[in-house]
Amino acid sequence: MALPKLDTPTYRLTIPSTREEIEYRPFLVKEQKLLMMAQESEDERQVIDTVGKLVSSCTFEKIDSDNSPLFDIEYVFLKIRGKSVGEKIKLNLTCPDDEKTQVETEIDLEDVSVQMAADHTNEIQITDTVKMFLKYPILKNMKSVASDDSQTKQVFEVLSQCIHEIHFGEQVFNRVDISKKDINEFIDQLTSGQFDKILDFFNTMPKLRHVIPVTNPKTKVESEVVVEGLASFLV
Repeated sequence: MALPKLDTPTYRLTIPSTREEIEYRPFLVKEQKLLMMAQESEDERQVIDTVGKLVSSCTFEKIDSDNSPLFDIEYVFLKIRGKSVGEKIKLNLTCPDDEKTQVETEIDLEDVSVQMAADHTNEIQITDTVKMFLKYPILKNMKSVASDDSQTKQVFEVLSQCIHEIHFGEQVFNRVDISKKDINEFIDQLTSGQFDKILDFFNTMPKLRHVIPVTNPKTKVESEVVVEGLASFLV
């Protein structure tokens, strides 16, 4: 006689980038096991791939994880994780005033949201006649970055994939029509100041961000600690 099939609860969330409301479910034990195995492997690419597959499965394929903005994937995964194994987590935070004392702090994942700097823009003015339009990193971009590459090489690889258009006066060069070689040569021609403008796009783009008040038990100094990115909440 066949064992009974268990009902899985469903919930609703709003995707940060599109404001679309979708249904999702917690991950199952078999999926949690895959995630734990990926984390134990310490292979960043395997973890990224597993997170992407879980997000697609648990949203009933409503989210194309490979082609969704990374901050969408992180936010949705955090929601799924909260409903699966608990919405309260404990983080060991380092007090900013002495930069060594750690304080265990409990946070509610329901309070964590995607935030964006007020001055954020994807239009980068390189010169008076040249400007660049960037798109947000997607999961597929992160998979293509070799985990054994240096951090500098990874930054340039992701940047080259996030260039959407380059405008030169009235001419528009779309990324799909530009070779990787030409893109890399264009980036290499930038001045440090111009490159900093591009980096500012990544520094101010939407991301999981939560501000947590902490009090140093030794100095009694009250401070705030900013926690960003999915990895900070995976404990």
